[in-house]
This record gives sequence, structure tokens and C-alpha cells, in this order.
Amino acid sequence: MNRRILAVPLVAVLLLGAAPALTACSFQGVVKDVSGGNVDIGGTSVPSDFPKEVPLASGDVVLGAGLGSGDDKVWNVTVKVDGADAYTAIEKQLTDAGFSGEFGAQGPKGGGTGTFTNGTYGVLVVVTDAGSNGWVANYSVSKGMAPSATPTPSS
Repeated sequence: MNRRILAVPLVAVLLLGAAPALTACSFQGVVKDVSGGNVDIGGTSVPSDFPKEVPLASGDVVLGAGLGSGDDKVWNVTVKVDGADAYTAIEKQLTDAGFSGEFGAQGPKGGGTGTFTNGTYGVLVVVTDAGSNGWVANYSVSKGMAPSATPTPSS
């Protein structure tokens, strides 16, 4: 399960950096081979089965993807936001929607990382400067607890 949670943000990073060099079709084929076929790289739209309970910042969708199925399903959506302080509005959206949690560490240029849960879904949100894509908010959503911002060692 931890590998799947980490795979989705990795897919987002790869797509943001490699999208111009790869076609979505061929990249999706590679990811399907690695994931066992349960992947939907929706491109620049929110996956159709993305949980409606999770509010997203308004802005252009840079990437929408889903990986897995059932209780092991995770979604990753990256949205362009206005700037480094977008995390303030995102935190309010999530808490207004019944999620508990908060943004913790902010980066040296702003932005930040936050984890939230409503008992059904866990949300990891990272607001960061994505270079030529401007500021983005990357949402990694899973059933249960929020995905960890850092990998945990396995024993």
C-alpha cells in the first residue's frame, strides 16, 4: 500500500517534467504495466471517480490520475494556484468540508505541505513552485489516513 501511495506523487512529478517528451498514451501503458493495470492518467482533468467530498482549489488541472481499485485506490490531482499562500485557502476549504488537519512546514520560498482526514479519506496537499508551470497544489487522496509526506521505513 505504501508503494502505491508514493507511486502517485511520483507519477505526477514525472508527468510534470516529462510530459512534453512522452505521449500520455505510451506513458500510461508503462504505468499500467508497473501497476497491474489499475491506473487512469486522465491528463488535464479530474478523474471521474475522484471523491466529491474532497474540495479542490480552483484553477487549471495540470494532471489528474487514479491508481488501484477499491480500498487501495489513490488519486492524484495537480491544480495551478495563484501563489505560495494558496495553502491558506486550501486549508479553509478542507476544514469547511469537514476535514481535520493543517499545513505544517512551509518551504523557503513559501508554499507548504498539509495532511487532512475526514475519517473516510486522507489528503496530502503540497503547494509548491513548479517552475514554468507556476505555483501548483498537488493533492494525493486515499481511503483512510492521509498519505505520508515522507516514506516510512519498512521492517
